[in-house]
Amino acid sequence: ALLRERGENGAIAVPTEPEEKKKLLRALMNVRMPDPISPDILRVQDEYLSAERDARGIVDGDRLPSVPSDSRIALWQGDITTLKADAIVNAANSALLGCFCPLHSCIDNIVNTRSGIQLRLFCHDIMSRQGHAEPTGQAKITPAFNLPSKYILHTVGPVIGGAVRKQDCEALASCYRSCLELAVKNNCQSIAFCCISTGEFHFPNEKAAEIAIQ
Repeated sequence: ALLRERGENGAIAVPTEPEEKKKLLRALMNVRMPDPISPDILRVQDEYLSAERDARGIVDGDRLPSVPSDSRIALWQGDITTLKADAIVNAANSALLGCFCPLHSCIDNIVNTRSGIQLRLFCHDIMSRQGHAEPTGQAKITPAFNLPSKYILHTVGPVIGGAVRKQDCEALASCYRSCLELAVKNNCQSIAFCCISTGEFHFPNEKAAEIAIQ
């Protein structure tokens, strides 16, 4: 169905190997524009994504051990899309529509792929009503759809092209504050942060961690 949506791809043969099928599906989901889609397609997609989610396993955030210095905080290294929490944080770009690069390894791509096509549609509705790009340091909340969390908090971190400036640090701190404020407004008792801006946006890891904890 997704191939038929794209006229130039309609003749692409569906691979026979399961892993290659998964890659093709993911690539098509990555590049799909936020256009209306049949509920029947979404039903099949949801069945598939739910089965994949369960096969990967779900990590209960409430069972993660806290750090010795603060019982409110746990440090965990893993796949954030497997984490059961009230909210997880996605490091988004200013368009807030996910990553359109097929099979890209950024968190925005993975979150959108595993959440499902509905996430891009939901974000498109938000951004159409907003009428402008999402400012750095701000955040939006959406359902998590096919992820084990309840919500996804999408925040746009600063992009580092050279030395880290004071305003970059302030913008990154604003990302964390904006997400926490949204979490409180939506009665979230747990929130899982990724390391905002430290991937494709090149914020230095150690400094970013200090800002996050503060």
